[in-house]
Amino acid sequence: MTAFAAHAEPVEITWWHAMGGQLGETVNEIAKGFNESQDAYQITPVYKGGYEDTLTATIAAFRAGEQPNVVQVFDAGAATIIGAKGAVVPAEDLIQEAGVAFDANDYIDGVRYFYADSDGKMIGMPFNSSTPILYYNVEALEAAGVEPPKTWEEFEAIAPQIKEAGYTPLAQSHLPWIFTENFMSRHNIPFATNANGFEGVAGTEILPETAAIEAHFDKLAAWNEAGLFGFYGAAWGANQTPFENGEVAMWLGSSGSFGGLRNAVDFPFSATYLPYWEGVTESPTNTFIGGAALFAMAGHPEEENTATAEFFKYLSSPDVQLMWHQQTGYVPITKAAYEKAQEIGYYDEVPQAEVGIQQLSLPGGAWSKGYRMGFYVQIRDVMNREYAQVINGEKSAAEAFEVIKAEGNKLLDRFAKTMN
Repeated sequence: MTAFAAHAEPVEITWWHAMGGQLGETVNEIAKGFNESQDAYQITPVYKGGYEDTLTATIAAFRAGEQPNVVQVFDAGAATIIGAKGAVVPAEDLIQEAGVAFDANDYIDGVRYFYADSDGKMIGMPFNSSTPILYYNVEALEAAGVEPPKTWEEFEAIAPQIKEAGYTPLAQSHLPWIFTENFMSRHNIPFATNANGFEGVAGTEILPETAAIEAHFDKLAAWNEAGLFGFYGAAWGANQTPFENGEVAMWLGSSGSFGGLRNAVDFPFSATYLPYWEGVTESPTNTFIGGAALFAMAGHPEEENTATAEFFKYLSSPDVQLMWHQQTGYVPITKAAYEKAQEIGYYDEVPQAEVGIQQLSLPGGAWSKGYRMGFYVQIRDVMNREYAQVINGEKSAAEAFEVIKAEGNKLLDRFAKTMN
């Protein structure tokens, strides 16, 4: 017990988050559990709207000196909060300075590295972590007489049979996340200079090598024209709904969507890894996470930082992570929680829930830890605009990537100047 535990009144801290609906209720459950687990600290969760709204509110609060103790920041906003000088205390430092036991190796590799620095130090505490996987309608593939594909070459071979069986073979829900960021990770291809942006913002440039991904997007356009791929726009749900309705046989989505799918569909479905091009690599590497992490904001008294460290410890505990995993579908962030789910036979009941963790735990490579780039929300907007034109046959992938590279690098340069 720390010296602060002797206070007559508990130390109070605030947690700003972006989880609405059922997820928000689970967040409240976690906070309540922490508060009831001891009497030295009290955490108050506050819903601040969606991811971008929460990040905007946090930046404004920090400038006004009214920042919360803990804030949830999504993957594309990580560079902004990490790059803001003096804004956050690295989670690993915070925990160790509070005297709380910590070992970064306790966390699943594909989870912890995305929110770490170039030396592997955890800056953010992973929270709602997910990765893109391939969901498939079991009955649809049986009707076509095929198995789920491991490679994109296999997909090309079986897609016509799936179409003949009366289904659109494939859809996906996030072109930048699934077919760009994780495409590069799965094939261990550099995504940006400066070690994918992890080694600093100055001079970081996007997409130094695009041959493989350009070929992939040209394939998507051809598949779309042939009726082998369904593109329903940039909105996540617009692409998920046709799968839920039984129109699309296979859907690339978040491993964190598993819980929602169980409640939404009336047909048997399963899941497997994100396919890769065997012509690009015969040794595919792990994907990395999407979702968000929790960051400890700087500028708070030592006793509040200790409270935050104790909350991070509680959040990482096997029981809490198992509950979060089972209720939401997000992957557990620690190896111990994963082992606990295995021990209780959870994956015997729902093997689909394990696919994301297994994929994150695949061997990694030099370029499979993710990326760290500023103004990345805007860069994703550029990608979505250009990709739609490629898939709809309005321009070639090479033309689109020239635009993405040019506009993306302007945004990265502008972000670097804000960090000076």
